[in-house]
Amino acid sequence: MDTNGVTFERRPTRQVMVGDLPVGGGAPVTVQSMTTTKTADVEGTLQQIYALAAAGCDIVRCTCNEPEAAEGLAHIVPRSPVPIVADIHHQYRRALEALEAGVHCLRLNPGNIRRPEHIKTVASEARDRGVPIRIGVNGGSLDTALYEKYGGRVTPEAMVESALQEIAYFDEVGFDQIKISVKASSVPLMIEAYRQLSEATDHPLHLGVTEAGPPPAGLVKSTAGIATLLAEGIGDTIRYSLTADPVEEVRAGRQLLEAMGLRERKNVDLIACPGCGRAEVDVYEVANRAMEAFEDRQIPLQVAVMGCVVNGPGEARDADIGIAAGNKRGHLFVKGHNVAVVPEDEMVDALVDWADFIVEHGVDAALERVDSTLAAREAAGDRADLLERQGDDANHTGEIVSLIRSHRN
Repeated sequence: MDTNGVTFERRPTRQVMVGDLPVGGGAPVTVQSMTTTKTADVEGTLQQIYALAAAGCDIVRCTCNEPEAAEGLAHIVPRSPVPIVADIHHQYRRALEALEAGVHCLRLNPGNIRRPEHIKTVASEARDRGVPIRIGVNGGSLDTALYEKYGGRVTPEAMVESALQEIAYFDEVGFDQIKISVKASSVPLMIEAYRQLSEATDHPLHLGVTEAGPPPAGLVKSTAGIATLLAEGIGDTIRYSLTADPVEEVRAGRQLLEAMGLRERKNVDLIACPGCGRAEVDVYEVANRAMEAFEDRQIPLQVAVMGCVVNGPGEARDADIGIAAGNKRGHLFVKGHNVAVVPEDEMVDALVDWADFIVEHGVDAALERVDSTLAAREAAGDRADLLERQGDDANHTGEIVSLIRSHRN
């Protein structure tokens, strides 16, 4: 991809699939972020995931630091619009539980999980499930032995060696679906570590300056490190680690990639749920029709297509406009507020009409356009009907949670 005829030749890497999203191997550079909620808070976490997706996030990482977090992931994964990475801390059993929950990727820190048998157990299970692992080396939690080997300080060589040691454990069990990061809070250290790593392996690399701090300093540090490497062709996926709302991380990441000509600018940023057990329509079909309808229109809005009225409006409440299916009808919402009910076969047309109105007149005028109380009442009725027909556990997450718990015995 180029900007004014200038291109950045990217380093060839292998490709891994995070869910249905390719990383490396010439795929577009992806933007990641991480939720700040307790993962056990399913609804709160999903709301944040949808806000991140609406801002343009491609992959979201959630902490899996306790048994309740793993159980939360079992509820979150089938309702997430983007692939989910489980961040594993010191307990390898959380990684096994996260795999049971259906996550699309694991992140392991070699400085935290050090016993080879535990590392290989996780890698074997990930291999059998076709789930990639990010080796997340962090300058602030380097293995003590490596820290001492390199003179009691963090060096690029120590960080690269840590990553290569982890790869060696994975090789022993035939696992090669790997991404790697060697993050540090020092920009020069981070840049040099990634340069050395890019010479040592062809696995895709995840870029970031860890603990960059709040904006504007955090933005400057992150951009200095990430952009320098991207300009050298290094990096397949990125994250801005800011002391701020994670939505700001996503916006910064997308703006950087667009500014460097590494991602296409979009007219409409359309997000859609993956179509879990609650879906009342073919979400893929409706989303594709919506993309076609908006394709040639200069409408810079975030638009959501949700499969059910039970969870949809809440999860995608930060989208400018969206529609959720329920009882053969489409429930339109603007910034999380129900505004209209339309027949199912008119859902996409209604989305386009309301989007045009918002672009011309603004969100406030759109909310004043109709009796939102009536629309909310209609949505509540359809939600109640759907819950009565499908029950509280349409995704069968209770069975998955029971399976996760069975591994603790």
